[in-house]
Amino acid sequence: MATVVEFKPTDGYTERDERTARIVGQYNDADPFVCIVRARAVTESFAENDGAPAIIKKARAFKKICQRIPVRIYDDELIVGASGAHRRSAGVSPEISWQWIRDELPTIDKRDQDPYTIDPAARNELMETILPFWKGRSIEEAFLARLPEQTAVIAVDTGIVDNDSKWRCAVGEVTPDYADILFKKGFAGIISDARRHLADLDLTTAGDIDKANFYHAAITCAEGIIELGQRYAREAGRLAETAVDPERQAELLRIAENCRRVPGHPPENFWQAVQMLWLVQLGNALFENAVALNIGRFDQFMFPFYQRDLESGAITPKEAQTLINCLWVKLSEWIWFVSKNTASYFAGYNAFQNLTVGGRKTDGTDGTNDLTFMCLAATNQVRSHQPGLSVRIHPDCPPELLYQVCELVREGTGFPAIHNDRVGAQMLTAVGLSPEDAMDWSNCGCVVPHSRKISEWTSACNINLAAGVEFVLTNGVSRIHEKPMGLATGGLETLIDFATVKENYFRQLAHMIRHGVTATLVAQQVQAELAPRPFFSLFTEGCMESGCDLVQGGARYRVGPVLTGIGIADTANALAAIKTLIFDEKTTDMATLTEALEKNWAGYEDLRQKALACPKFGNDDDRVDHLAIEISDFYHREISRYRDIYGACFNSAFMGISNYIPAGKAVGATPCGRHSGDPLTEGCSPHAGTDTTSPTAAMRSTAKINHGRHSGGTLLNIKLSPETLRTRQGLNKLAALIRGYFELDAFHVQFNVFDRETLLAAQQTPEAYKHLLVRVAGYSARFVTLSREVQDAIIQRTAYENF
Repeated sequence: MATVVEFKPTDGYTERDERTARIVGQYNDADPFVCIVRARAVTESFAENDGAPAIIKKARAFKKICQRIPVRIYDDELIVGASGAHRRSAGVSPEISWQWIRDELPTIDKRDQDPYTIDPAARNELMETILPFWKGRSIEEAFLARLPEQTAVIAVDTGIVDNDSKWRCAVGEVTPDYADILFKKGFAGIISDARRHLADLDLTTAGDIDKANFYHAAITCAEGIIELGQRYAREAGRLAETAVDPERQAELLRIAENCRRVPGHPPENFWQAVQMLWLVQLGNALFENAVALNIGRFDQFMFPFYQRDLESGAITPKEAQTLINCLWVKLSEWIWFVSKNTASYFAGYNAFQNLTVGGRKTDGTDGTNDLTFMCLAATNQVRSHQPGLSVRIHPDCPPELLYQVCELVREGTGFPAIHNDRVGAQMLTAVGLSPEDAMDWSNCGCVVPHSRKISEWTSACNINLAAGVEFVLTNGVSRIHEKPMGLATGGLETLIDFATVKENYFRQLAHMIRHGVTATLVAQQVQAELAPRPFFSLFTEGCMESGCDLVQGGARYRVGPVLTGIGIADTANALAAIKTLIFDEKTTDMATLTEALEKNWAGYEDLRQKALACPKFGNDDDRVDHLAIEISDFYHREISRYRDIYGACFNSAFMGISNYIPAGKAVGATPCGRHSGDPLTEGCSPHAGTDTTSPTAAMRSTAKINHGRHSGGTLLNIKLSPETLRTRQGLNKLAALIRGYFELDAFHVQFNVFDRETLLAAQQTPEAYKHLLVRVAGYSARFVTLSREVQDAIIQRTAYENF
């Protein structure tokens, strides 16, 4: 039977229905609020279970959270479940890190990036009761106590090497297995499996004691999420009894029926499947304050429910669309609670819940179906920043799918992220997945190819590539921090030729990578000891079979952590400027250039203009593009030399969050003409404003990088003028541009379609543009929620007026 049944967005469902409009309006009117119910429950549970194994503590705390979290059903909702007492709640995780909360809480509602509202009573309870309990018990304290001093100098709040999201926050970065575990067994079935495994253990064997703890924890977690579903069933039933509107009463009774069924048991229809998905996602958010809790290939594992209901007459396409829209709103509601430093790297209240559609099935045939198009429509209709919608494109995908993708691009939301299906599978095959499992890949977080069978830190550490150029010229001293942070590779007199400059740069880069690896290994060890993840282990293949938690290596595939390189274009540009100005054209000497950089180009504007005129990455110029290839290849080789605590090789990436802004603050002026503190560039995109040729040239430059080697993902962000996509001809040109880019073996591209005047107007009158979505880097966010410096960085990108 053909998988494309009858639905297309052009069939009349491009406009959102009244219910969607109402719940989106309710969401838009809600502010991000700190909710301390989770923190209170975790604190009480850990106090009650002092001395228990860490995995038992975590499981019992999760169950208590499920018992305590307020059960709220809002008007018009068809999919229910909230992460706290507020419509948009940010849950607090003091067990991970409490010190930054204590320090930032007094002004957390006033900070520039991602402020949170908090009730005075909640603030007082945190400061006086909850946070003091965690002194000496947190992940952050353990990490900082174990981190070698020489690594701490470069890797703690420096912007040079940064992995604070792995010790000030929980890990996240999981994709539940709905297809083979959750939708087949339900959590009651998982409990039965755990009990069966328990019965086979011999507790006179030391290893079996650890397994018994795992299975007991698994049962406790499953009981917790089942109880949460039952609480919502009871609340829906209670509301139905007093409902005045018969239509709403019927809806509440269906919601009650759904939540009595799921997540304990496998869903029986599409509505129940969507509800179960959200309850699992809610459980993920409640279990640990983390991002990149991904959905996976929604159109694949959800399609059997939709197809069956459609054929039986139990649902219409329009009704299914409304349910998907409701899910999109729920995914946007829960808020990641993070420090000021972390917010600078992940700006925009983004939880990075990636949902992937399209691509090939595991047998190699095209997987496009009705739900593929419905997900595109939902993103267009809801216009929220979540989920992060990714589309897999391959040569045989239906032309109408790529055209609909281009139509969504034209809307200017920054969605979807567009990926080369074949290269994604290639990336995962390279790190050990079977061809079949690699073919089934989905995206994690921003642009990382991932799998429901994987345990991996997809964003383990950020490495500031441009800092290495500075260290070459300063003999390892940071201009911003005014202290040694790199290697002492010698004074300027040693830089006798460009080969020596490159050699010293690669030594500096290797030095930063080494400390990034050290910081990651320490974080892995601490997380493994103190933060088991039994809830996530329930739906990851291999854990139940082995009796081993995710943090102990229980997953079927243990893929190494990803170290993300920031500013590859800036680095290539800087090295190209040194080569051009000093060694090729002999326009200046090393001492004069270094003095100009130390003075941030003040008094050296003529030299800066010459630096700006040097070859720039993004213009299809081999003089600089080949340097980017050298840097990226070296980065991959050097990283892959190291292994993590599970024995897996570290992996490389050039992906983008908002990390390029704090990384830029950590680097002084660079030889390419950039001023001190200016943002670097995101992913492997050209530096803002320096790609002056065409989008085709920018794509050709980026495609020269060997994308398939960087299994942590690569990112290209391109800004187009709205005029380029006004006509069908413009959309067809965009489709051809995407196909051509992927034929060059590139992995990812995304587009911002806004004119400069619109963004400037949004800065001046934010209240008139509060729903404006833009692509920040590997994700979209509401423009007015971004700090001024992030907004300015987006505005500065080149907007192409034609193809």
